[in-house]
Amino acid sequence: MYGSKGVGAFAGRRASAAVLGAALLMTACSSGDGGGPDGAAGAEITQQPKGANPFWVNPEGTAARQMAGLEKDGKKAEAERIRRIAEQPVAEWISPENPEEQARGFTEAADKAGRTALLVLYNIPHRDCGQYSQGGAADGDAYRAFVDGVAKGIGDRAATVILEPDAVLHLVDGCTPEQFHEERYDVLSGAVAKLKSLKNTTVYLDAGNAGWGNPDQIHEPLTWAGVDQADGFSVNVSNYYSTEDSIAYGKQLSAKVGDKPFVIDTSRNGNGPYTGGDADERWCNPPGRALGETPTTRTADPLVDAYLWVKRPGESDGECKGGPKAGEWWEEYALDLAGAGD
Repeated sequence: MYGSKGVGAFAGRRASAAVLGAALLMTACSSGDGGGPDGAAGAEITQQPKGANPFWVNPEGTAARQMAGLEKDGKKAEAERIRRIAEQPVAEWISPENPEEQARGFTEAADKAGRTALLVLYNIPHRDCGQYSQGGAADGDAYRAFVDGVAKGIGDRAATVILEPDAVLHLVDGCTPEQFHEERYDVLSGAVAKLKSLKNTTVYLDAGNAGWGNPDQIHEPLTWAGVDQADGFSVNVSNYYSTEDSIAYGKQLSAKVGDKPFVIDTSRNGNGPYTGGDADERWCNPPGRALGETPTTRTADPLVDAYLWVKRPGESDGECKGGPKAGEWWEEYALDLAGAGD
């Protein structure tokens, strides 16, 4: 076990109509640095300053809606904790139902707010090796159609895409059976090429995390998967390794893939990785974790393009430690993450 499992932020179980409806609602309630109309769940949620944080804050996102519910119930202290999540841009994970409509809704809303949409594609065939986030497209053709839909939905609008968390890593760590390797390399490199053909889309191919192994083991697979065509790679998605350790891992790997830059998921790494309990589930809803650095393009190293919140803080890693299904909101855990250090 390399600590790579449990990406668990997949939101495919949500009805795509609800996702799209929320996204389209944003076009009416988010523009520039302003908030939404009175009475909306995101009425008090505004965009972050564009110079340091160009990514779109969804004022009707899960955390914003939870915050509004807590305020309505008179739980002001809890609402203020959740605000720490709601006011930051978090990634939108595109589900397989109607991907074109979702991508269009999110990017249109972001564009009207003068920001960049942050999207995650997490639909690779044989995803997560049968763990909590198992599933994915039925085969390579279904995956290509999914990517085509996303690309059509994005169009010429600005988007930053994190491509398939764990997909390359699971080719390296023995998790994905050998008979699926050729197909996976083919669809990943094809996805990079398709997305990079768009006018304003930036693509980061996922490259695991600082705790799973050595960059020597993954640099060639990343190349076969198309990292040379991508803008860079992502590290620490849905994991807890410190920003310092993630930078060190990323820089070692960058040196082996043409000095490509990278982005770091800092959503829950404020206290670093959990070292107690069962090593096989330290990645799954570990206790005592905290929000990390807020999303920004002003980072500690020139090779790091951004700190991002790719995993949506407050959503479960899976049915472990009393948590709900992967990707579902878990209020208790969200409050703990946001309140760490109080």
